[in-house]
Amino acid sequence: MLSRPTAATAAAAAAWAQPLARLWPAPALRAARLHTLKPRQSSAAAVADAAADPAEDAAAAAAAAVAAARAFAPLDTFLRRQCGPRDADVQAMLAALGFASLDEMVAATVPPAIRLAAPLHIADAEFAEKELLAKLRAIAQKNRVFRSFIGTGYTDTVVPPVVLRNVLENPAWYTPYSPYQPEIAQGRLESLLNFQTVVSDLTGLPAANASLLDEGTAAGEALVVCLNSARGKARNVFFADENCHPQTLAVLRTRAAGFGAEVVVGDYRTFDLAALGDRLAGALVSYPDTYGNVGEYRALADAVHTQGGQLVVVVDLMSLAVLQAPGEFGADIAIGNSQRFGVPLGYGGPHAAFFATTAANQRRVPGRIIGVSRDAEGRRAYRLALQAREQHIRREKASSNICTAQALLANMAAMYAVYHGPQGIRAIADRIHRFTQILAASVAAAGHTVENTSYFDTLRIRVGAGLSAADIHARAEARQINLRRIDAQTVGITLDEAITREELAALVEVFGGDALAIDAAAAAVAPTVAESPAIPAGLARQSAFLTHPVFNSYHSETEMVRYITQLQNKDLGLINAMIPLGSCTMKLNAATEMIPVTWPEFGQMHPFAPREQTEGYAHMIRDLEHDLAAITGMDATTVQPNSGAQGEYAGLRAIRAYQQSQGQGHRNVCLVPESAHGTNPASAVMAGLKVVITKCDDRGNLDLADLEAKAKKHADNLSAVMITYPSTFGVFEEGIVRAIEIVHAHGGQVYMDGANMNAQVGLTSPGRIGADVCHLNIHKTFAVPHGGGGPGVGPICVKKHLAPFLPGHPELPAAAGAPQPAVGPVSAAPYGSAGVLPVTWSYIKLLGGRGMTEASKTAILNANYMASRLRGHYSVLYANERGMCAHEFILDTRPFKATAGVQALDIAKRLQDYGFHPPTMSWPVPNTIMVEPTESESKEEMDRFCDALIAIRQEIREIEDGTQPRDNNLLVNAPHPIAVVAAEEWSRPYSRERAAYPLPYLRERKFWPSVSRIDDAYGDINLVCSCPPLDTYE
Repeated sequence: MLSRPTAATAAAAAAWAQPLARLWPAPALRAARLHTLKPRQSSAAAVADAAADPAEDAAAAAAAAVAAARAFAPLDTFLRRQCGPRDADVQAMLAALGFASLDEMVAATVPPAIRLAAPLHIADAEFAEKELLAKLRAIAQKNRVFRSFIGTGYTDTVVPPVVLRNVLENPAWYTPYSPYQPEIAQGRLESLLNFQTVVSDLTGLPAANASLLDEGTAAGEALVVCLNSARGKARNVFFADENCHPQTLAVLRTRAAGFGAEVVVGDYRTFDLAALGDRLAGALVSYPDTYGNVGEYRALADAVHTQGGQLVVVVDLMSLAVLQAPGEFGADIAIGNSQRFGVPLGYGGPHAAFFATTAANQRRVPGRIIGVSRDAEGRRAYRLALQAREQHIRREKASSNICTAQALLANMAAMYAVYHGPQGIRAIADRIHRFTQILAASVAAAGHTVENTSYFDTLRIRVGAGLSAADIHARAEARQINLRRIDAQTVGITLDEAITREELAALVEVFGGDALAIDAAAAAVAPTVAESPAIPAGLARQSAFLTHPVFNSYHSETEMVRYITQLQNKDLGLINAMIPLGSCTMKLNAATEMIPVTWPEFGQMHPFAPREQTEGYAHMIRDLEHDLAAITGMDATTVQPNSGAQGEYAGLRAIRAYQQSQGQGHRNVCLVPESAHGTNPASAVMAGLKVVITKCDDRGNLDLADLEAKAKKHADNLSAVMITYPSTFGVFEEGIVRAIEIVHAHGGQVYMDGANMNAQVGLTSPGRIGADVCHLNIHKTFAVPHGGGGPGVGPICVKKHLAPFLPGHPELPAAAGAPQPAVGPVSAAPYGSAGVLPVTWSYIKLLGGRGMTEASKTAILNANYMASRLRGHYSVLYANERGMCAHEFILDTRPFKATAGVQALDIAKRLQDYGFHPPTMSWPVPNTIMVEPTESESKEEMDRFCDALIAIRQEIREIEDGTQPRDNNLLVNAPHPIAVVAAEEWSRPYSRERAAYPLPYLRERKFWPSVSRIDDAYGDINLVCSCPPLDTYE
């Protein structure tokens, strides 16, 4: 029998715990204890023993806890990997700030009125890394990965392993930020330019963007372009062919509602467009359509143009390798999804949509456009073009709220095209069509009717031979095959590049055909689309595409991996240095969180697969929705919005639908602070709201008097206010509760922008503060990588009264008798970019409530430590009454314009010479920089960054005192790439060494910008948005 622990044994246990605490820092030790002592792991004997001796004292409990931790604690706990500062660093930084503990620091930073009353609790969390992967693997295995031939815009694909390994799974590609600093982003800018060239070449239209979120939202963007370019506001009718994909039509209707536009759906072949008169803004058709027919649209294009509208064509990018380009038959806009160019299904996303158009629409194109410009030395360089169109500049006047798009997936699609080249892509398309011809012949021979008048890869089959569609689906399911469910007698099949002879034989058997006859059938069909009777005469492609050398040079894996590496070496990501972008939260994207993304159970799921096959996704999404609601203090969540801006839009649509249900549909005014993200006013306009700007005071806080005056003025029509918290100025505002009370008192709802949620988690929450709805950028706070400009995910969390107004979807199962959703889908797939949700699920389950709270505290500590180091060299613009910022801070660089001719831009470019990505520049205050280190950065890295900024301040002093000339110095000439530093001539008034190695650490770790400062004006005046001609390379 074991003896009862005594005070002496407890003391011995405490002595043993000291080296254990050094092995596992305190937070990790606490996490390990919690994990190993969960109730589910308690033995029955232990429970019985405890019950038998209720007098067991604290010493015994402490000794037992230490013994359990010693025996069972895993070594791969995660919090110490997520947070950069070590325990000693934390204490040193706290001492520098004058605090004894993190809790004391938080008390001086976060208003007590909004602090959570109890610690944040996340169920079934705080796993060690190995255990987390085992847990998620068990969930993933609930998904049944069938071979899906459902189509409707999503197909299986063969992801080139060289692209999978070296792009999708490579942090050099998924950890960079959007390429707003082009001198350190030339690699992905070139790749995105390749993507635009692929789209432009295949569609036959001269202008393409660098990706959109999905096909449905691209259709919505096309609608807005048509409305904005229409002559006269009376043009508010948009025709859509009934044979577009159902989800595309559903998203289109949702988007149209906010603009007061009418979507008329019909059969383009019989609909009387003339009856719409001068109200027609545009028309939408699919090529091929959702059932596979290849339409002839030249006459339609002429008719639409005659009435003053534009023709929008939804295209399948693969089919355009063998079908006539839509630009050649009169299309004004071509949109679609590039998923089948080597991007996994991912249960619906993320995938890179695209938008191509005529030169007349070029300056109306939504999203980012990559253009060709030149640097200060006259060399070719790439940059984001026409940025004045974007929401962060035009705000409520922007035609789109698009911010983050799908850069990582666009890069994968571009690399797919580079790897295969035009001949390879044409061969893939011809093979798909050849298999489809064999299937059509075999199905017809078995007594069924192929209803298509033409087809590329999709067949609509009317079941015969005394069978029903249910019989066919049952046979298919027995072979682990999914077909499209159309009606009781009709099924659909879409083939793809992954199809094999064995799979084709199985499909033939499903329809009762002779699988042994497919070889004979193969000999009888046309080998290419150009010879196929299934393609209407004149619609086989004649024009060349992808003629640029980049698509004709890298077809061996050796050459391909070298090209990928050549590009990635030009880009600064988190693998190179901290990216301290204020309001962007560039934190660790942990390998453990990323690993499950490419598991087949997640990556190979069709978004419309039967629900009984997707129970693993359902489990994970339920967990995630519950956990996000707990984190935000809300009651319900949807993960459908596939960007933060889409989350804003969905949240505002929920507010409007709720108010409509209350007989308050007239409420149409949205208050937006002048400091808000540009997406806020743009999203409000998209939701049909009128934006009224409210002021901020001299301290950066909401001007409560102005807010109250405007809320009172618009009380009859006040719909909502959009507030970011902590503020975009980087402060936990004391007046936030009062601001919310003002809006509620005047009949409005409160939308909280979650861009700065990284400072809230576990300390406060939107629900605790009083918001009605919030969105989350899980590519910020919750560890999904930025991918160089996407993917992003923007879930929204709402209070109970708004829960019925979350976006629906035609493919989401509804409870029996449940009403139709009040708000239609905002994304093409039911769960948006579901393929990256394992990242956020893993982040939350690794850290749990306590770990995420610790991360928030560390983020606040890091920001305040850096601000304290930089005070005295720069002015920190905003802080609370105790001198504390939140998780980010703004440095005032405005005085240097007068004293030295130096602006924030010059400081940003000079930081590149020090090996850092610059902070957020000139926002929210013009000519300032905003710094956000996140919790992931170590004290050493933060000190290096501060040392760099302090050294730059000294360089500015040299200009101020006349040592360096105002027009030829280290800052205005920055950055200094190798080509400049190593040039034979050097006539600058400073040494090459100072240009390249201004601080000692750069001798050991130096990231070089690949070009000099880029000429923005030249690039916009001389706009080139596809791969430049060969003579520019000479």
